[in-house]
Amino acid sequence: MSETILIVGGSSGMGLCLARSLMADGARVVIAGRCADRLRRAADALADVGDVRTIAADIAREDDVIRLFAACGDLDHIVSTAADIEGAYELLPALDVAAARKVVDSKFIGPLLLAKHGAPRLAEKGSITFTSGIAAYRPAARGSVVAGVNGALESLAYALAIELAPIRVNVVSPGWVDTPIWKQVAGDEASARLNDMAKRLPVGRIGHAADIADGIRFLMRNGFATGSVLHLDGGHRLV
Repeated sequence: MSETILIVGGSSGMGLCLARSLMADGARVVIAGRCADRLRRAADALADVGDVRTIAADIAREDDVIRLFAACGDLDHIVSTAADIEGAYELLPALDVAAARKVVDSKFIGPLLLAKHGAPRLAEKGSITFTSGIAAYRPAARGSVVAGVNGALESLAYALAIELAPIRVNVVSPGWVDTPIWKQVAGDEASARLNDMAKRLPVGRIGHAADIADGIRFLMRNGFATGSVLHLDGGHRLV
């Protein structure tokens, strides 16, 4: 019997790559996100591997999350790669608190609500996987909000792994990965900054969406992994 997996933030980048990989294995995949147009484009992009179900929902809104899980029904795994960081990478004097709250909503409150309302829908041996990031370990000027929220998300996962057991709760922490979100971080300098980082990393390259998708799949499948943070950063924490 094939599994049913919900991917929040699956309309682009790492989430979309994960959806393709799981569908190729025969899994039933549901993609959720805020933008109906992006969800339609994602469904079109995945048409060659099968039909994907899409649901428009804002995971920072509890009523949306309740509606999302009512529509999904029973699930085997929940994954969230959602992140709204637009406007959040600023030095403190220029930081818009509204932009900071969007990061908190998408990367902390949203995952908390997914766990609250999703856990009752999960199979006993199911899992929840969140996505944090290297900013929690290698913070930089302009990145205080993202660093703080990534760290908080990992602490949340530790606590949920205890509270929701035997459901497993884990986190993937990507390093610098070439996905569309980098345009929000670095704008026109994105390519140059990625190339510079590739030269610094022990692996000699920037991450790809498939690298992170592989890590999420590992955490979903490994029944002995819970309360874990899987670092997929090319050795960034070491340099």
